[in-house]
Amino acid sequence: MNMAPISRRDTLALLGLGGTGLASGVLAAGIELPFANGARETTTAFPGKGEMILQRVRAPLLETPIAAMDGQVFTPNDRFFVRWHYDDIPTRVDTRSFRLRVGGAVRRPLAISLERFARLPRFAIAAVNQCSGNSRGLFSPRVPGAQWGDGAIGNARWEGVRLRDVLDLAGVLPQAVAVRFAGLDRPPPGAPPFAKALSLDHARDGEVMIATHMNGEPLPLLNGLPMRLVVPGWYSTYWIKALDHIEVLTGPDDGYWMAKAYQIPATPDAGIAPGTHDFAKVPINRMVPRAFITLLADGATVAADSPFYIRGLAMGGANAVARVDLSMDAGRSWHRATLGQDQGKYGFRLWEATIPGLKRGGYRLWARCTNADGDSQAMAPIWNPGGYMYAPCPSIAIRAA
Repeated sequence: MNMAPISRRDTLALLGLGGTGLASGVLAAGIELPFANGARETTTAFPGKGEMILQRVRAPLLETPIAAMDGQVFTPNDRFFVRWHYDDIPTRVDTRSFRLRVGGAVRRPLAISLERFARLPRFAIAAVNQCSGNSRGLFSPRVPGAQWGDGAIGNARWEGVRLRDVLDLAGVLPQAVAVRFAGLDRPPPGAPPFAKALSLDHARDGEVMIATHMNGEPLPLLNGLPMRLVVPGWYSTYWIKALDHIEVLTGPDDGYWMAKAYQIPATPDAGIAPGTHDFAKVPINRMVPRAFITLLADGATVAADSPFYIRGLAMGGANAVARVDLSMDAGRSWHRATLGQDQGKYGFRLWEATIPGLKRGGYRLWARCTNADGDSQAMAPIWNPGGYMYAPCPSIAIRAA
């Protein structure tokens, strides 16, 4: 596997962890995200990454510009968003000594080398990876946390091994009920290690996998080299990067990152009234449908009385995209867009449409995704104090002139 270690000194400098911050000349143009205080720098300073929106240097938060996803189902690896929780992330990996350790309620604890891992039965799946807080900056009233625009999301073809096959190697004991995952990132003193868990049935469903490659190439360092968990249809918090520990549990995971963090209201849409404090909660889980308008930006001008072309991407969340519809009258009527090739139910789907010519003036266009379960985006956004699962119908202003 082509995973040569990266110089720690060089990487520390690039990540801004070496005491001097980002090197001179690595900040490029700025960008304005669509919310108050949305001005951000863009940067090319991070290893394996092209121009990204800089949300935070340490631990790195890098957002994908929506324009970088336009017209393509698979997000380029060098433009794929980055989200880490703790400063102490792996800045190099010795692929020869690396071991994936599997323990807990198993018959045969394992320490699997990358060489042995590469000999296991191969599996691939296309799936969207989306941060739970994607679009948090658009919440109103505003909530604390990383103020993402819409670009904490990406789609890739992930290649590796089914988690089920690794668990079978270890021999799961009958009393097991859940599986916990952790990676090479390390917490500061007194903080809990970042670890997430899935029920045993979910872990063994044949879709959850351990990926070593994305879009035909080894995982970038910042996206989880040498391997990461892939949980199709679920939010990115479960997709543990730089995965090196799997523990089979005989009870539910009651650790901080499952029992306290990433909790959503136990309501049908994860929404509550702003300011609500006492409410039932559950761990965030399945993604919901979303459409994105990628070709035209908000405030675009088109030629009056002339048809114009528009396109974007859609994801069905926990199931396939069934349709994308467009509206020019705030949702009173909808007109179906044309869908591109289906690359798998958990991935992005291209959509496109040609809009008839508009008379001179100002307009607004909405897009709505519906998945195979019949779940559709709502016109109005939800609110919750975590800033999770933002997914109303997107819209852009258009001026015909």
